[in-house]
Amino acid sequence: MGALTNYAENKIIDALLRGQALGAPATWHVAVLSNAADPEAGTLTEITGGGYARVAVTASLANFSGTQGAGTTTASSGSSGTSSNNNAITYATPNADWSAQATHLALMDAASGGNAWIVGALAAPKTVNNGDPAPSFAAAALSFQLDT
Repeated sequence: MGALTNYAENKIIDALLRGQALGAPATWHVAVLSNAADPEAGTLTEITGGGYARVAVTASLANFSGTQGAGTTTASSGSSGTSSNNNAITYATPNADWSAQATHLALMDAASGGNAWIVGALAAPKTVNNGDPAPSFAAAALSFQLDT
């Protein structure tokens, strides 16, 4: 899906090397963006209107796969450095057109405002209009990789 933002990288360095609490959220809020001008810096433009709201996903073994493969629900033991969503992530059915074309996603630490931890581009931009079915990402459609 994408890259860690500077915010996330700083939190990880401070936790691993400097004895500070990581402060990772217990719940991730999946934001849809109309651009990510500078995703590393977390400079983002989020979709608005049409009943759009971030989707909350609890950080858990059940909701995100281990590094050993998509759909796994045990602690990571693989070497891929990659995790993905184990369940569909579904937004509300739009009641009006979304404000712009969706081009990126971000894992945020709050239901509104907050900090972006991971940002990435969608495989293909998506326009969401009034009357469209609820936008959704199937299980394993979103992947997050920490090493290459």
